[in-house]
Amino acid sequence: MSVQIAARPLRAAPWEPELLARAHAALAAPGDSPPPAVAAARLRAAHAYCTRLTRRHSCSFYLATAVLPRAKRQALRALYAFCRVSDDLIDRAGGDGVAALARWRAQLAAPDAHRHHPVLLAWADTRARYRISPACVAQLLDTLAQDRATTRYHSFPQLAAYCYGVASTVGLMAMQIIGYAGPQAVPFAVKLGVALQLTNILRDVREDWERGRLYLPLDELAAFGLSEAEIAARRLSDRWRAFMRFQIAWTRRLYREALPGIRLLHPSGRFAVATAAELYRGILDDIEAHGYDVFSRRAHLSDWHKLRRLPGIWWRARRGYPAPAGAAPERC
Repeated sequence: MSVQIAARPLRAAPWEPELLARAHAALAAPGDSPPPAVAAARLRAAHAYCTRLTRRHSCSFYLATAVLPRAKRQALRALYAFCRVSDDLIDRAGGDGVAALARWRAQLAAPDAHRHHPVLLAWADTRARYRISPACVAQLLDTLAQDRATTRYHSFPQLAAYCYGVASTVGLMAMQIIGYAGPQAVPFAVKLGVALQLTNILRDVREDWERGRLYLPLDELAAFGLSEAEIAARRLSDRWRAFMRFQIAWTRRLYREALPGIRLLHPSGRFAVATAAELYRGILDDIEAHGYDVFSRRAHLSDWHKLRRLPGIWWRARRGYPAPAGAAPERC
């Protein structure tokens, strides 16, 4: 069965300039929050809590950060834990997620924020130590709050703005922890964040639908002759497979364009970021391998498949990913 696709080009509208402007503006004023005045043992316990939370919720991220120096490893896991708790608050069942997130933000802004939760203590330490931009934090939390009200995206530029808010902002904060060469690293971080979030979206179509959300661009669904009714019915049609092939090809393109930026990171963090990115990109392979069925199963990589990829990732991170035509990022 052939699938007829609308003649108009998909994703022709520019979407990167606005996101890059947001990113550069956010990084222009680094943070200057004071370090928390607490006993060293309590701070260690808070970071240990973040480590356990990271390991429980994201084996891939836990594995990727294991190769970092201790201080950066702790800081990145504190960042992950802060984002995880923030996201869980807005998504939690049986309560008002927006109000819960607002209370969390109020605790974060309080002078004694670290007294409210071990994650806030570890995050306060990380923010002070690495001068994390408060604007990046605000952009992340603003987007999470909007996620309750916005359940559909009509075009890819709208979806890309959402991806920036929930994922690229996290990459920008991670970049501040790892260390980076300068402003030329920002476009790569923004693009990698969008690619990672798109991977999430393609993997979690069923779960998001069950929560009343659809993150797939509506105009692109229409271009492939698909409707929300077909997603509700979990229909694996030829049109759906063609749509998913298009989405995966686009997401892989973003990874290819983003990964050369790893050489702009401090050497201590290159393997960690490459590992996180490539293991996540592997989810796309698993979606393909199972016929684009994201309705009856959740795509993932087994621990064995993750481990067998690590030598190649290490080599590519050390050697450097090939830059797209016309781009030659400098090393940090």
